[in-house]
Order: sequence, then C-alpha cells, then structure tokens
Amino acid sequence: MMRREYLEQLTNAPSIEALWDLHCKRMGEFGFDRLLYGFTRYRTATSLGDPEDFVILTNHSATYRDAFLGKGLYFHAPMVRWALDNEGACSWRLLGEMTASGVLTESERKVIEFNRSMGVRAGYSISFKSISPRTKGAIALTARADMSQDEVDAVWAEHGRDIVIMNNVAHLKILTLPYSGPARELTRRQREALQWVGDGKTTQDIALLMGLTTATVEKHLRLARENLNVETTAQAVLKAAFLNQMFILDA
Repeated sequence: MMRREYLEQLTNAPSIEALWDLHCKRMGEFGFDRLLYGFTRYRTATSLGDPEDFVILTNHSATYRDAFLGKGLYFHAPMVRWALDNEGACSWRLLGEMTASGVLTESERKVIEFNRSMGVRAGYSISFKSISPRTKGAIALTARADMSQDEVDAVWAEHGRDIVIMNNVAHLKILTLPYSGPARELTRRQREALQWVGDGKTTQDIALLMGLTTATVEKHLRLARENLNVETTAQAVLKAAFLNQMFILDA
C-alpha cells in the first residue's frame, strides 16, 4: 500500500477498531507484526493514572497481554521508562546497552527476560509529543520473531521516517475517536444526560428536554458517574469528553 493511500484510509477510519486493523496490517508490511499502543490523560509525577482509564490497543497474544498489562509488568519495562522521559523513536538496541552497562534494576531485567521468552526481542519504540504534563502516548513496534535487531535497524534506516509519520498520524487520529475501554462505555441515555449537563442545563431542564422525571435523570447521571469511576457529575462530563463519548454523530 502506498503511503498516500494508507494515510487517506487512516484519516477516514470510522472507528478505533477499523483504524487499528489498518495500522497493524501496514506496520506488518515493514516486519512489525505485534504492536502495543498506550495513552493516558491522567499522568502525575508518581503515577500514570488508573490503568482502566488508559487507551490500550494491541494485537499481542492474550498470554502476553495478561502478563505484561494485566500483571503490571509494563510498569517496570525499560522502554516504557524511556518513553516517559523522551520523545521520538528509539531502537531496542538500547536494551542491550543498558544490560551491558548494569543500569537495569532486577525488575527491569525480569521484564526483558519475559519479553524474550515471548519472542519480543527486536523492535522500535515511538514516544509521541505530549500536549500537556498530564498526557503521554507511545507505541512499541515488535518485529517478527525471526528478525534480529540489526535487520530491524536496517529497515528503519530505509523507512524509519515514513514509519514515524504513519504512527504520528495514527496517534492523532486515535485521540479523536470514541473509546470506552473496559467497563467505561456509556449508554445512550447516560451520554445524552451528560451532554445536557455540559450545555449548562439543570436536572429539571434535562428532565423536560429528555421527557423523563428528575429522578430518572439523576439515575442516569449516577450510573454515568459509576461507569466512568468518578465522584462528581462535572468529573463525568470531563472524562466522557476525554474519551470522545459526548457529542458524537454515531455512538
């Protein structure tokens, strides 16, 4: 697929699922057959926020996901640490240099050993430019198990600039599409009630606009807060907006 054709399809992707399928296929053409994308809007000096609020996209096996994500191995992954402290692209050759210099912690060495046992040995990481200190996004491009890091670096020398552009566009497009994540999706009524709150309407106003009782509106708002795991309706409006679940044409 030509770069222009790919970017046209990418920017017109109607959903995250469609985008991710397209992007995985395109990166596979360069030898990167397993991808792991992550984004958070809730980063602090000591935390990346609630993992359930992360935008996580991957085509890794369930076994890998359960351990690396489910058991929190990502928290000790050296390339995750690199992505948090840097922007741009980085060869995984850095891992060998870190190992040789003895700067890795025991937890980080265990993550590298786990990755190698799962065929995650060679690749590149891209850390996207952050728009605020609370946000961070990155993608790990894992090469086919039969590729060495030397071969990956050779591919990057020829196509690296195009690959970075494609991933930057994919990242920016992902930020515009609705994402519910685990147990975060709102119902149509919950979304509608939050939209009216975002427009400055009172509970009484919303009841009239939606043709419901105030008690029912309050129930929808309460369930929206529970789904989004927040304490106040204002927080629910903010989080729903972050997840692009409000004011959308086709939910």
